[in-house]
Amino acid sequence: MYELIQVSEACYYINCPAKIGVYRTGKKGVYLIDSGNDKDAGRRVRQILEKNGWELLGILNTHSNADHIGGNRYLQGQTGCRVYAGGMEAAFTQYPVLEPSFLYGGYPCKDLRHKFLMAQESRVTDFSHDSFPKEIEILPLPGHFLDMSGFRTPDGVVFLADCISSKASLDKYAITFLYDVEAYLKTLDMVEEMEADMFVPAHADAAEDIRDLVCYNRDKVHEIAEKICMICKSPRTFEKILQRLFQDYGLSMNFEQYVLVGSTVRSYLSWLKDTGKLSAVFKDCELLWQTAFPL
Repeated sequence: MYELIQVSEACYYINCPAKIGVYRTGKKGVYLIDSGNDKDAGRRVRQILEKNGWELLGILNTHSNADHIGGNRYLQGQTGCRVYAGGMEAAFTQYPVLEPSFLYGGYPCKDLRHKFLMAQESRVTDFSHDSFPKEIEILPLPGHFLDMSGFRTPDGVVFLADCISSKASLDKYAITFLYDVEAYLKTLDMVEEMEADMFVPAHADAAEDIRDLVCYNRDKVHEIAEKICMICKSPRTFEKILQRLFQDYGLSMNFEQYVLVGSTVRSYLSWLKDTGKLSAVFKDCELLWQTAFPL
């Protein structure tokens, strides 16, 4: 864990739960792509940089999930580096309580206000700032989170953030977090056609060809959508749909999984309603979801 792996002349990644990219520019300057899940991750990253004689010039955040920005505060405090983020991700990075609040749909109880879902705040510079490394291409990758981005380096490495999960993760957990299902499917289509010398997803192995894995992720989305439609052949409340999915996929429920999977299921319900596959009705002070046509 936290092994530095080189993937091109100028690019590396630090192998940890959410891979941290390293782009080297010049002899000593480096930019990180994300920063790990907490202060300890930041400390380990700093040790790697010092061992190699590298100076941290900035952190490029793909998105604001806590496991990707958790090291920002420590590294920024130690080095004074800029943290770059864009769109709504910038707001969540500056005000991390927004993540558990968003997931829960209200003020989060203490069970949700911890480093797994809420990083420490960091000062943010927008991608549009003149100091952003112009040689790095920003790749919009919406769907998983609000305004997630990937990055393409000049030597042909694409850092894909969380837009694809490993087969092992999908087989084990089935329902991975999604904010916008339609946007996510479009992102998968785009990534499938993308060319690069090396792809580095945050939660899957780096590879020269990721098309099969993209298809596996897409198939899982459609599998979950079909399962929700089957569950809703009879009118169901959100809680009953969620309970059935946890049971069918053998998932264990706690506060974290309730909000992560629950938020994702709400996104599926929105997408299925907007595409005419589900209907919704208010009856006896309950919101009921039902398949809109016979399966």
